[in-house]
Amino acid sequence: MPAFAPLSRLKSLLVASACVLSLGTPGQALELDQMTVQQQSQFGQAVRAYLLENPEVLMEAIAVLEQRKSAAQAMSDEDLVKANALALFDDGYSWVGGNVNGDVTIVEFMDYRCGYCKKAHADVTELVESDGNIRLIYKEFPVLGPESVLAARFAMAVKSLAGDAAYKEVHDALITLRGQMSQATFDSLAKDLSLDLAAVQSEMNSDAVTAALAQNQTLASTLQIQGTPGFVLGSGILRGYVPLDAMREIVAEVRGK
Repeated sequence: MPAFAPLSRLKSLLVASACVLSLGTPGQALELDQMTVQQQSQFGQAVRAYLLENPEVLMEAIAVLEQRKSAAQAMSDEDLVKANALALFDDGYSWVGGNVNGDVTIVEFMDYRCGYCKKAHADVTELVESDGNIRLIYKEFPVLGPESVLAARFAMAVKSLAGDAAYKEVHDALITLRGQMSQATFDSLAKDLSLDLAAVQSEMNSDAVTAALAQNQTLASTLQIQGTPGFVLGSGILRGYVPLDAMREIVAEVRGK
């Protein structure tokens, strides 16, 4: 029997029950507000009895609703990505790596203290390196407290003062760090890169870094990304951690469109 049969039986039951109770034509059968109170009660009892005997109908109805919601969300996400394309893909301050001329772009909103961001780091790195045709953009999105904000400021200051290669080195060090993110940690990383500590600390609190973080926060809010990690992949938005195999499938889907 087809999977939709219970729903079809329910529809037939509703029409038949309403016809009998209202003594109207099929076109008038489901005008519940035209039934008497007694007829409405009998109709409700008939529907309740059917659902109790066939509870799988409710699960099918919920599944259909979820499919419709997912389709509506996907369309909404596509519109959001299009409307915010410049801020997402060419803001002028975010790190851009991987294959900068790649045919697929992944934008990651991340927090250095986020456990799932740390987990995603290995997956995203493997995906970008093994694929060879993916453009990757990092958006600093510190949502887990003052240490996260300091780490994001430090990484952005390093990029501003020393460029993309230094930023990537710091990014990888911070996202894999298991200890505390303190000023001592940042100073040590800055020394490893032969950077002037005073200049780094000054840049961390600069108007440019503050403005960039505020823009990232606004963009994430606009895209309805409330936590980390969050990804924009093609014209879709992924809110939360996505395993490597699933991300590969999504990349293939993006290329197939």
